Amino acid sequence: MSTRSMNWLKFGGLVGLAFALGLLFAGLLDLPTRSLAQENARSPVIAQVKAPAIPAARPLVELSDAFAAVADVVRPSVVYIQSQRTEQASPQRRLPPDLERFFPRPDRGPRLEEGSGSGFIVSQDGYIITNNHVVEGSSRVIVRLLDRREFTARVVGTDPNTDVAVVKIEAEGLKPVALGNSDTTRVGEWVLAVGNPLGEGLTFTVTQGIVSAKGRSLRGLNASRLSISDFIQTDAAINPGNSGGPLVNMRGEVVGINSAIASQTGYYSGYGFAIPINLGRTVMNQLIASGRVQRAALGIEIRDADVNDAAYVGLKEPSGVLVVNFSDDNSAAKRAGLEPGDVIVAVDGQPVEYTGQLQQRIAFRAPGEPVKVTVARKGGVRRTIEVRLQAQSDDQQLAAARDSAGAAGRNRAGAGGSARTAMGTLGIEVQPVTAQLAQELGLTPTTRGLLVTDVTPGGPAYDLLYPPQQGTGADIITSLEGKAVRNEAELRAALAEQRPGSVVTLRVVSPTQEGPIQRIVRLRLGQAASAR
Repeated sequence: MSTRSMNWLKFGGLVGLAFALGLLFAGLLDLPTRSLAQENARSPVIAQVKAPAIPAARPLVELSDAFAAVADVVRPSVVYIQSQRTEQASPQRRLPPDLERFFPRPDRGPRLEEGSGSGFIVSQDGYIITNNHVVEGSSRVIVRLLDRREFTARVVGTDPNTDVAVVKIEAEGLKPVALGNSDTTRVGEWVLAVGNPLGEGLTFTVTQGIVSAKGRSLRGLNASRLSISDFIQTDAAINPGNSGGPLVNMRGEVVGINSAIASQTGYYSGYGFAIPINLGRTVMNQLIASGRVQRAALGIEIRDADVNDAAYVGLKEPSGVLVVNFSDDNSAAKRAGLEPGDVIVAVDGQPVEYTGQLQQRIAFRAPGEPVKVTVARKGGVRRTIEVRLQAQSDDQQLAAARDSAGAAGRNRAGAGGSARTAMGTLGIEVQPVTAQLAQELGLTPTTRGLLVTDVTPGGPAYDLLYPPQQGTGADIITSLEGKAVRNEAELRAALAEQRPGSVVTLRVVSPTQEGPIQRIVRLRLGQAASAR
């Protein structure tokens, strides 16, 4: 055998010996036979901990599952609405030449403004409910579905007085949402709000809360005196962009149309308000049928009955709606026999507790339709009067409630002029209205009564009657318990017929910039009378 062959044999033997020694050392050191990657593929580095059994938490888990189930059902019915309107730019003030390069003048031509809101599908053929303020004045309305499809919508009709609007898209595969009964919704019920808060970045958001209150009247929210104000209050988080979206109960039914928030910042502060779906459904049906809403009216001005009104007419607790005045001499209610000071407690046998309820019971009936109005009068007398409804026009009211504070404001500085007389049981000072004073207050020269010149803080009339404010506005008492009071002697005589501590009715005229308004004021007399 050659030397070269011997060398290869030696080399092979050494390689084999090294391999054998390697296996021996591996066994002695107990090295892993699999790689770390192979090991991790079969089991985690940290063992999975099994979820604990917590029987007491089961109801919350089921509630969470219920929220998720309702959201799954409702979200496909909710839409994102983008509205576009063209606005004419107002003339811009010309800047000094040395500033124009830092502040370029904007285009003076028309500009496109965009807004967004929410809505929900109510029919398979594409009808969608939203808020009037979401689409009002729009030149184009774009609707986006949860599945990202987009459509240009047609505005079917709008109703500013209820802030309800209906739009329609031509699409297939739509999923309408179920509409519930807002009248049976209870304070404390769980609800979900679904919509698009703060615009396109947070579309189809779901928040949860409860029904916090019903029958809320939001002063300053609606511009028209004919507006029906009967909101559901909720603490479900609602922000700009949620407008028009549904408020849903735990049965997956819409009970309200999210419409407004109470906030000093413009963002959610814990108070959201929704239009009851029963009102929204009524408006929707009229808009779809005719493109507009036709209303009927009793022809009265009203406000919620207060504790004194209730005591006066024998109600156990404050409830019902006070007839303050008639819209005009041809009022349907006046012709039928209703009287200022009546408290309406029912319509066609259905109880009426507050202004918004009465408005809904009446407004969407047909003009000429008869309704039976039950009223409570002094001493617990009840009467049911049939009223044939009149058509409601812009200058007629079903009515809008008058602010019980009147037009005089809260400045209690006394009026100057002739001598005043203190009426202790009323807690006021008064002076007769002369022809000259009537002219100064913007009243007819024949108006007579007693001008309230001062109100005793904490007295019977405090926060019910008001003196002049900086020479404008005032409350003028024209009658007490139906007896005219043109001077102090007549007022004292009328008071002498009443027991101290009893509730009395005052007729009051209050001058305003729009003209004098008449009010009913009920107050409980004090225990002692004085005069000077």
